[in-house]
Order: sequence, then structure tokens, then C-alpha cells
Amino acid sequence: MEPGREAGAGMTARQRKGAATIIPPETTEWRTFRDEPGGPSLRDPVGGEAVELQVARDMARRALPVLPVLVAVSAAIWGVPGALSCLFAVGIVLANFALSAFILMRSARISLAVMMGAALFGYIGRLVLITVAVLLVHGQWWVAIVPLGLTLVITHLGLLLWETKHVSVSLAYPGLKPQMKGR
Repeated sequence: MEPGREAGAGMTARQRKGAATIIPPETTEWRTFRDEPGGPSLRDPVGGEAVELQVARDMARRALPVLPVLVAVSAAIWGVPGALSCLFAVGIVLANFALSAFILMRSARISLAVMMGAALFGYIGRLVLITVAVLLVHGQWWVAIVPLGLTLVITHLGLLLWETKHVSVSLAYPGLKPQMKGR
């Protein structure tokens, strides 16, 4: 710092606040990501109940009433191969959501950092598994690739959008929103 110059002179309030949190490049000691000395760290396990499987089960429950409609539409347009492809695609989607929930639930018990990595790399791994599953059955007599692909996309997006109405964004009720009596 230059002699006669005050620390923080010429900085905005936001820059002065952030200047205290900058880690100098010469620092080699381990720093945790904590806002306060006793606060949680990325290395701590995630507390609370595991809501991931609860949400995945709820998504599967919501898919069941729509499944006959999807199969009937696919059968009407593409015949038996369309209906079977549609059933196979819905099975892939439900397995994908269940595997995602399991991966997140297990990794959250280790630490938040592991859970973030598991979410990213688990997503990539599950995309690979979906691709492999489709490629394995691609040449079978019962597969119609258009309804298979359409059902994969529509079911993934549809269930995710539908479930957003039923998931609580409150720390008081993590997971699904509590049901009102009489509804």
C-alpha cells in the first residue's frame, strides 16, 4: 500500500466489504467456505431428512395416471411398436429419476461438496445410461424410435414441470408441500 493512502480509499462500499474476504495468492493454508466462524462448511454433511426419494416416488405416482393416455396415443399413431416403445421410455424416465434421487441422497450424507459433484457428474452419467439403453434396443422389432424419443423428452419435462407445483420451497417443509385436510 502506498504511504499516505488510506486502506479502502476510492472503493465503493461493496468493494470494501469484499476486500476483507479476498484470499491473498501467497496464502497456502486451507480455507473453508464459511460466512461465520461456526457456520456450516461445504465439507459438512447435509442435515435433515432425505427428501429426494420422496420426490422421486411422488413423480412416479403422478406418471401412472398419464401412462395409459401416452400408450394409447402411441399405439394409435405407431401401432404396437409405438405402444411398447412408449412403455420402455416411461420406464427409463422413472428409473432415471429414481437413480438421481438415490445418488443425491447418498452423496448428501457425505458432504455438500460431494453432493454438488454427484449432481453434475451423476447427470452426465445418467445421460450416458439413457443413451446406452436406447442404443441397445434400437434395432429390435418392437422399437419405434420416434415415439421412444418423444416420450423420453415429453415425460422428463412434463413430470419435472408438474412436480414443481408440488415441491415445497420452504425450509419448514423440505420435499413435498404438506397436504391440506379436506383436499
